[in-house]
Amino acid sequence: MDNKKVNALALSSVMLCFFAMGFVDLVGIASNYVKHDLGLSDSMANSLPGLVFFWFLIFSVPTGVLMNKIGRKKTVLLSLVVTVFSLLLPIFSENFYVMLISFSLLGIGNALMQTSLNPLVSTVVQGGHLASTLTFGQFIKAIASFMAPYIAMWGSVNDIPNFGLGWRVLFPIYMIIGIAASLFLLSTPIEEPELKEHRQLPSVGHQFIACFKLLGTPIVLLSFIGIMCHVGIDVGTNTTAPKILMERLSMTLDEAAFATSLYFIFRTIGCFTGTIILRVLNNRLFFAISILFMALSMCGLFFGHEKWILYTSIALVGYGNSNVFSLVFAQALKSEPEKQNEVSGLMIMGLFGGTVFPMVMGWATDAAHTVAAAVAVMAVGVVYLATYIGKIKEN
Repeated sequence: MDNKKVNALALSSVMLCFFAMGFVDLVGIASNYVKHDLGLSDSMANSLPGLVFFWFLIFSVPTGVLMNKIGRKKTVLLSLVVTVFSLLLPIFSENFYVMLISFSLLGIGNALMQTSLNPLVSTVVQGGHLASTLTFGQFIKAIASFMAPYIAMWGSVNDIPNFGLGWRVLFPIYMIIGIAASLFLLSTPIEEPELKEHRQLPSVGHQFIACFKLLGTPIVLLSFIGIMCHVGIDVGTNTTAPKILMERLSMTLDEAAFATSLYFIFRTIGCFTGTIILRVLNNRLFFAISILFMALSMCGLFFGHEKWILYTSIALVGYGNSNVFSLVFAQALKSEPEKQNEVSGLMIMGLFGGTVFPMVMGWATDAAHTVAAAVAVMAVGVVYLATYIGKIKEN
């Protein structure tokens, strides 16, 4: 088999892994169905997506050490195995504790995958095509994200065979795709850099300390908080948008599930158009426009009661939030060019914001007895990102 065919197979297998990476976004719509089925409070239901993102705090740096020991491909394969097992558990039960374990494993698997899959792409694709390949991978990931609410809805209303699982048919469907991704990657030859087994590596504890010491650098600290706000708004919109439609427009959960897909559709559009726009528009101006879109969306979600206002607001936050991560991440890396590995690990740990925001939003909603309180929490994150505009370098 010639090199071009091997490379095409490797790239295809990696793209299917990006699709599996998108499984983590099912937690938004799944938490709403679990809340409905088990009669949970908002704070209890929001603990499920929050738990998923907690594991980024724990596993991001150790995964880097693991890659040095066993290689990138094997680390991605391990992440797929954990992900597949997490999707297996809800097939047998919707018990709250089963769902807690399932979502925890889904978070651990995704933390492993987020940290190891992008470096694996750099092994497969060399030179100037790396950035465009990573962007395409995010597009593939987004397909899984916005398909999840539709599959859950179709299963719930019996539009597809659900084998008595209802909305939970989402789990076996994604599990089968995860198994296919694992087998495809396992059977695909990928040449990796030589492992660093014989080199003395710092302990995991020392690497954590090195990461946290970087928080003493102002731009790194501000970027870390910015990443937390970005992910918090992302997960918060994912879980809260359907609740807003149910509260304001008296929609059923199945009808309101479209809100999650709408968000991911516009986030995907934002990723692609952002790549083009940033070639002709300076970074700071585009970041400011993105934050403006998000601010308008918060106003619409807080005050709006018309369907078109709410849908427009969901679309605006999806588009506005789509490029925040890459712009903030880039500023952090540029600030410490000699310590980019440590900065990368710290920024990935910032995904822990996906735990903090949903929990606070759930408490606020329970206390105020209205989902508008959750929007107010997200608005705080948008205000913070507005203060970050001046930190973005124009080019």
